[in-house]
Amino acid sequence: MPVSQCNGANLYYEEEGAGRPIVFLHGAWAGLRFFEPQLMNLSDEFQTVALDFRGHGRSEKSEAGHTVPQYARDVRAFLDHQDLDEIVLVGWSLGALVAWEYVDQFGTDGIRGLVNVDMEAAPGPAGNEEAPTYDLDRFRDINRSIQADHLAFIEQTIDVSFKHPPTDDLRTTILDEDSRSPPTVKSAIIIDATLCDYREVLPDIDVPMLVCAGADEKWRSVPVVKRTADLVPEARFELFEESGHSLTVEEPEKFNQVVSDFVKSL
Repeated sequence: MPVSQCNGANLYYEEEGAGRPIVFLHGAWAGLRFFEPQLMNLSDEFQTVALDFRGHGRSEKSEAGHTVPQYARDVRAFLDHQDLDEIVLVGWSLGALVAWEYVDQFGTDGIRGLVNVDMEAAPGPAGNEEAPTYDLDRFRDINRSIQADHLAFIEQTIDVSFKHPPTDDLRTTILDEDSRSPPTVKSAIIIDATLCDYREVLPDIDVPMLVCAGADEKWRSVPVVKRTADLVPEARFELFEESGHSLTVEEPEKFNQVVSDFVKSL
């Protein structure tokens, strides 16, 4: 099993193909299995790489370090260990926050482009005081659900992450993937991610960014995702009509084509 020791935690990763590296960062409580259609089908043209954050997937379940800044430092260590340069960094949900935190800490040297998959710049009350994606009541309810019935919470998450119900095989894969991060990790990272605010970071990004949003998103609204494209000088927006939050597996063919076109344009 390929692992990379990053800041005291063994991180599981997979890679395929050759060419310009595309590095995929998954969402909270998820794992790199959400990028299987990209790892395999984009590897004909590019080097595709995905890793599991600490506490997620097949990576080490460390007791500490479950913050967006630490995940970004882990990504930096991973890229250094793997000698990856001139990359395109694709962040889905939490992964987008980690990508922006990476840029805030380390700049864009070695990065040719960014892809934001269905994430807003500030998910908590600071981003939208009138109708935040995560207000205190919602945050409390999510955390209590995680701690009260872990598997029921995962099932509920799957139900609200798709426009159309996933196939039985896909649902089984997601259930397995999401259950690999323990409740302690889930609660810790939701606290930190909810309080993130990258509205002052995004305008300083000096590489092209592609912003993708699912039209049937139930976690957040399409306009708040699109707003990230408005904040970045070189950004473009793409709407996925047949997707909710999990568009990498809901519309994999379209997503792969859009990402391929974007990478080739850099």
